[in-house]
Amino acid sequence: MDHIDSYYAASANAAPLAAPLSGDIRADVCVVGGGIAGLSTALHLAERGYRVVLLEGHRIGWGASGRSGGQAIFGYACGQQKLDAAVGKAAAGQLWDFSIEALDLLKERVARHQIDCDLHWGQMHAAIKPRQRDELKEWQRELVDDYGYTSVSFLDRADVEGLLATDRYCGALYDSRSGHLHPLNYTLGLAAAARAAGVVIHEGSQVTAIDRDDPARVITAKGSVRARHVALCCNAYIDGLEPGLRARIMPVGTYIIATEPLGEARITQLMRENVAVTDINFVLDYFRRSADHRLLFGGRVSYSGLDAFNTAKATRKRMLAVFPQLADVKIDHAWGGYVDITMSRAPDFGRVAPNIYYLQGFSGHGIALTGIAGKFVAEAIAGQAEHFDIYTRIRHRNFPGGKLLRTPALMLAMLYYRMRDYL
Repeated sequence: MDHIDSYYAASANAAPLAAPLSGDIRADVCVVGGGIAGLSTALHLAERGYRVVLLEGHRIGWGASGRSGGQAIFGYACGQQKLDAAVGKAAAGQLWDFSIEALDLLKERVARHQIDCDLHWGQMHAAIKPRQRDELKEWQRELVDDYGYTSVSFLDRADVEGLLATDRYCGALYDSRSGHLHPLNYTLGLAAAARAAGVVIHEGSQVTAIDRDDPARVITAKGSVRARHVALCCNAYIDGLEPGLRARIMPVGTYIIATEPLGEARITQLMRENVAVTDINFVLDYFRRSADHRLLFGGRVSYSGLDAFNTAKATRKRMLAVFPQLADVKIDHAWGGYVDITMSRAPDFGRVAPNIYYLQGFSGHGIALTGIAGKFVAEAIAGQAEHFDIYTRIRHRNFPGGKLLRTPALMLAMLYYRMRDYL
């Protein structure tokens, strides 16, 4: 039982291995899932004085929280217009504010708990085509005029080429308040903080069933937890535990490569500032520097769950489209994993029973949003559900096609967006 082979696992801080659950125990709250969402939930509850047990089926940070691109970005994957339509402009404005509060919370947690996770501020959304450049300019106008978000600035081609040694981008929207970090070390740091606050963590403790009683009973292969409240923070790995929740999300495979160390001089020549970069294609690329002067580059997604096209080779090809000068560079690590998306790309929070809460559907914006989501579900369990319940007003649909056809249906739909990226 270990993390998948990745650059993050190879450079992870030391962390204790927690014993699997054995026997029947009691708690105020049982949290299922040892990623950022689950750990944030557990930490906030423990700080409120609750007795919390967290169950993780594999290792802490085994899923998307320990494998992702590591970018902490403002807003939501669905965009504000969809939120306006879903909950009204006033509530959508509150959701926007929460996404900014999420960045502040991340910063505060790292500082307070002294989490060594290579946190840096600065992130760019980059345009490849003139129409995308125009979209970024309009996006900046919306952010400033409608939400008073003045941390963003528009960069023209010359500005971008002054920061990045590539001619691929014709413009970018730079945000000084967003940033990037080592996601596995951040997750492990949250786990250490949760333990220090009194949370009992069990790894290798896959939940097989939940009895919806009061108290609820959360069952694993070798034990159970009776708790007045349960928080499901499984995201893409909910599997058959709650079929109704699983139908509303789709696990999407994402892939990242890490070059060999380039040395400080070469990586700085490539990227003058230590910022994260994401293009705005529907099937997007993203990249950033690592603490030991590698380039971490993610690109491509798989909606089939299959890796039929040699992911490492394909992702390297996409990297060379941005930085052809890296043709001589060896790839040291290549890995993938699942993130969960909803049909609308809006987050899906709610209750499956009065005392059983869930968080899912972060749709690629999980580094920051999972933290604030954990805070809000902890508030709801403590009887202050105003913030949490704004999210529950967002209606979510099942992916079409049922269990057998929903993945092929999504793959066909994505062909349209892949083709649009080339226009």
